Amino acid sequence: MKQILIMLAAFVLSVSAEASDWAKTDRYAAANDSLAQCVNDGHRVVLMGNSITDDWVDFHPQFFTDNRLIGRGVSGQTSSQMLARFRLDVLALKPRVVVINAGTNDIAENTGPYNEDLTMSNIVSMTELAQLHGIGVVLTSVLPSNGFVWNKSITDAPAKISSLNERISRYAQDNGIAYVDYYQHMVVPATGAFAAHYTYDGVHPTAAGYEVMEALLLPVVTRLR
Repeated sequence: MKQILIMLAAFVLSVSAEASDWAKTDRYAAANDSLAQCVNDGHRVVLMGNSITDDWVDFHPQFFTDNRLIGRGVSGQTSSQMLARFRLDVLALKPRVVVINAGTNDIAENTGPYNEDLTMSNIVSMTELAQLHGIGVVLTSVLPSNGFVWNKSITDAPAKISSLNERISRYAQDNGIAYVDYYQHMVVPATGAFAAHYTYDGVHPTAAGYEVMEALLLPVVTRLR
């Protein structure tokens, strides 16, 4: 019985610890501290996002090192979680530019029912926070998908992605913000699915998919930095 109670207590503590860092603010804490000790040349670019950004660094680390890009993606995150860590993982690094990719996991309902207005509000809040601190912003489209393997109850992903992308694009255009449209270069127009040669699971890019994204993003980042 005593051993069972000890195991139960350990489980509760682990769950509590996980819940206490809902936004994963500790993920990049050490890396952020290291950057704080480095000279900031005024040309830093931070990529804020979810697993698509997180995996990018692993797929093609040279793209980040060669172009002095700082990856701050966390797998599975929604826009609400990104907003919660935005000050620590973006503002505190004092970048020249931030690239924001958010929305995939909102639509996949990773942290609760999807609300397009809330997702858009979070994206706008991150944008306004960056601008308030003199940081240039690049907004990007949500990548295409016709469903999520981890939540098959979502059956209308293409329509939701298209609608959110329209709002992000319109907001960017109305406010003079740079916008990179990955979606139109990677989608199967007839179905809204991720083109097979650019994805390995219908949601995340392959190396070939990241090459497309890099070709679209780099000229915009170069212009703004």
